[in-house]
Amino acid sequence: MKYIPSGRFLGERKSVCAEWKTYFTFTQTTVHMRWITTLAAFIFSWSSYAQDSMNAHYKIYDTHAKQVITIDKIVADMADADVLFFGEEHNDSAGHYLENKIFHALHSQYGDQVILSMEMFETDNQLVLNEYLGGTIDEARFSRDLRLWSNYKDYRPMIEYAKQNKIPVIAANSPRRYVNLVSRRGMKSLDSLSKDAKKFLPPLPYDTLPGRYREKFVEIMKDGPGGNNPNVYYSQSLWDAGMSYSIYSFLKKNKHKKVFHCVGGFHCEEKLGTAAQLQMRNKKLKILNIASFSDASFNNPDWEKFSYRGDYIILTNPDLKKTF
Repeated sequence: MKYIPSGRFLGERKSVCAEWKTYFTFTQTTVHMRWITTLAAFIFSWSSYAQDSMNAHYKIYDTHAKQVITIDKIVADMADADVLFFGEEHNDSAGHYLENKIFHALHSQYGDQVILSMEMFETDNQLVLNEYLGGTIDEARFSRDLRLWSNYKDYRPMIEYAKQNKIPVIAANSPRRYVNLVSRRGMKSLDSLSKDAKKFLPPLPYDTLPGRYREKFVEIMKDGPGGNNPNVYYSQSLWDAGMSYSIYSFLKKNKHKKVFHCVGGFHCEEKLGTAAQLQMRNKKLKILNIASFSDASFNNPDWEKFSYRGDYIILTNPDLKKTF
């Protein structure tokens, strides 16, 4: 199907360009039981109110059933699926709320079958992540030793839930120093890396997905940083190849698991990018994808305008405060 740019497309350009900029500029007291009971009741009431309030700021659509649904429908559909991609906007507060809520719901339904996978952690930090999840190191050490995104607060609830419930988390992304190397010197630059370095990358040479995915990327990046540099697309492809290989490798060693992968929307929209790379590695995997983004029409959208983007479309209120 031919891709038709829209207002959403322009917003997506900002999102992808912002993601690129982010990658390369990182950085007992004792109280009365009665008081505790009162406080707990207040917190519960506030939490219920907050959740009810958030419900008014998003809608979920099943593009196959062509109807508005709840999270329960997505969870039920995962009974026959292996991987669920949540394509997010990195600063969307409603999107992060739903990511966490879906993660909890999946775990509640499928227990230890559920695994969390995240773009926000890099393969060479898997050991540090495992040590934190296993309680070997504390959060302060975890924060110092792992290259956390500047908005890690948005993902912390899922990590803490995984830690509490002993759920493995895949540090899926290729190390950004190698992604940066490709953007500067091209794909061939990876050949000179040591065997130890290559352990953190997908098998070389990796696929660059010519065709629609590349066309979309070039269109979005044409006015962005390095838009005229073909190496920028090759580095984008390294992200996709790396994340797909991380998920593929885990599932190869751990049968009958269900992976919930959180990632920037462009990486999996229309099941291109990371999703396409994963499907090429294992054609038998059943993959579902969510395209989540803010849109002014969220309260009364033209679903046909968005339906090709994913199995499920989540539209959120653009007036909500962004997380950064």
